Amino acid sequence: MYDAYSQFKEKLGGQDLPPMLVDYEEEIRSYPVWVACAGEHLVGGLILVFSETYTTIANVAVHPDFQGHGLGRGLIEFAQKQAELRGHNEIRLVTHSGMSENITLYSHLGWKEYERSENKVFMTKLL
Repeated sequence: MYDAYSQFKEKLGGQDLPPMLVDYEEEIRSYPVWVACAGEHLVGGLILVFSETYTTIANVAVHPDFQGHGLGRGLIEFAQKQAELRGHNEIRLVTHSGMSENITLYSHLGWKEYERSENKVFMTKLL
C-alpha cells in the first residue's frame, strides 16, 4: 500500500497523508481486506468498513506500475458490490484535497463531495 501513495508523498510536501500513517497490520486484523495480485506480486488492495447503514472504503490502493489500467476502478466497483450485498445503498470515502487525480476519478465514477475539513475531502455515492 505504501508504494501506491509514494507519488503523493513528494507532491504534497509533507502534508498529512493519512494512508502513509496507517497501521496496516491493525487494519488487516480489524476489517475485511481484498488484494489484487499479478503473479506472485501484490499490486492492489482494498479495505472496507461496514456500518449499519453504509459502507466506507477505508483504503483503496494500486501499485504505481499498475495504475492507469482500470485496476483501481475495478476495486472501487468491487467495493460497491460488497456494499450492495450488505443491503447498503450508500458508500463513502475520504481522500486528500491534494490528490486531485483521485478526486477527478471518483467524480467521474459518480461520487459526490459532501464535506471538506482541513485537507480531507469526504465523498459519497448512492448505489
